[in-house]
Amino acid sequence: MCGCKSIGNGESNSFTTVNAIIAVIADGFQEDLITCIKSIRAHTDTPIYIETSGKENKTLCEPLAEFANLTANWQKNKLGWGHSVNQLLSRINSKYVILMDPSTQFTGDAITPTIAKFAEGYKAVGWRGGLVNLADEWRSTEDKGDGEVDVLFSYFMAFDREFMVAAGGANPSATYYRNADIEMSLVIRENGGKLLQIDLPLTQGRHHGYHDVNPEYRDKNSKKNYQRILERFRGREDILAPRR
Repeated sequence: MCGCKSIGNGESNSFTTVNAIIAVIADGFQEDLITCIKSIRAHTDTPIYIETSGKENKTLCEPLAEFANLTANWQKNKLGWGHSVNQLLSRINSKYVILMDPSTQFTGDAITPTIAKFAEGYKAVGWRGGLVNLADEWRSTEDKGDGEVDVLFSYFMAFDREFMVAAGGANPSATYYRNADIEMSLVIRENGGKLLQIDLPLTQGRHHGYHDVNPEYRDKNSKKNYQRILERFRGREDILAPRR
């Protein structure tokens, strides 16, 4: 059992090997983070790892010290989304990583059905996702419901850690999360991995990462992320899931 503690630059805190770890990237909005963690602990004792950075977030996790099997890593220097994902991949030592956003809350056991699907050969399993819209020339995605998909969103996205690391992880150029999870999904598919969207006992509150950031910053960085997707993947129908 470990409490919530901040780890300074240069330190490491890899978990002892376990089957799955829930990883949360947190940036402000402490009340939402606490609500998220409480909802997780109400339904699973799966270890939780929180990645946060920046001077403004140094004490973000202090109220979480009461929770068992929870560790937080704080970096003094501010990290973007891509660097945060890669940071946690380097620190976590588990077969599967469940990446989720603090706006997502558990209403039941979402871990057991998710991990069970990996036995069917999938490399990533998630709650929300979709197919690339070919008619829109890859500029958007369509939610087709449960089934094999091209992309999963990081509201709740589980993946095979070793496969993700071998595929290159997240793009470090992704300062902002939006569309960066689409890019990471397509990297999985490019490397031969299949992705599955399933219905899970989850709900989402206000997504502060989208609604409560500077609109100019949000739109600029979302566009940058998607432009990389178009430049790298547009036209690569060979890597996509069957259309439905």
